[in-house]
Amino acid sequence: MSSGRSEHSGLSNSARQGWPAGFWDRHPAEVAADLIGWTVLVNGVGGRIVETEAYHHEDPASHSHSGPTPRNAVMFGPPAHLYVYRSYGIHWCMNFVCWSGAPGGAVLVRALEPTRGLDVMSERRLASDPRALCSGPGKLCQALAVTRDHNGAALDRAPFALTPGPAAGVVVGPRIGITKAVDVPWRFGEAGSRFASRPFRVS
Repeated sequence: MSSGRSEHSGLSNSARQGWPAGFWDRHPAEVAADLIGWTVLVNGVGGRIVETEAYHHEDPASHSHSGPTPRNAVMFGPPAHLYVYRSYGIHWCMNFVCWSGAPGGAVLVRALEPTRGLDVMSERRLASDPRALCSGPGKLCQALAVTRDHNGAALDRAPFALTPGPAAGVVVGPRIGITKAVDVPWRFGEAGSRFASRPFRVS
C-alpha cells in the first residue's frame, strides 16, 4: 500500500494545515491521544475534539482486523482521509485513517466541544444544550451533517478543516461500546471536559 501514500497529494498540504510532519504515519493510539484539543470543522461547523478511540489493524475490535472489504476499503487507502460507517444501522461514525507500519488503522472521533455553528448544530440535532450536540460519535456526525457521502474524503480539503490545538491534559481509559479487546486503554479524552460522551474514571 506504499503507493497509496505517494498518490495522496493532500499530505503535501500538511504545512499549510499546521499538521506536524509524519503525524498520520504513526500508531493510531498515538494519533488519537494527540488529536485531543484539535478543531475539526465541516463547512465551517464543528468544534474541539475532546474524545477519541484508536483502532489498529491487529486489533480484534477494529473493522480492518479481517482485511479489506468494500465497507472498510478506505482504512486500507492513504492516511488523513475520512472513514465513515453506520453503527448498528442507525448512526454514522467518522474516523480519521492513519497508519503504523501497515494500513488499516483509524481514530474514531467520539465527541467534540462545539465552538462554531452552534445554531446550525442545534437545528440538526433538535437540541439546545451545547453538551448534547456532539457528545457521542453518532451525535457529532448528525450535528456536522457527516454521512457515508463523506467516506474517503481528504481531511485537508473542503468541506473539512482540521487544525491543531492544545488540550487541558489528556486522560486515558478502555474503549466503550465494543465486545472485543474491551480492556485495551485506547480511549482518550480532554481532562475535565464536560462534552465527552461518557466520563472517564480518574484514579
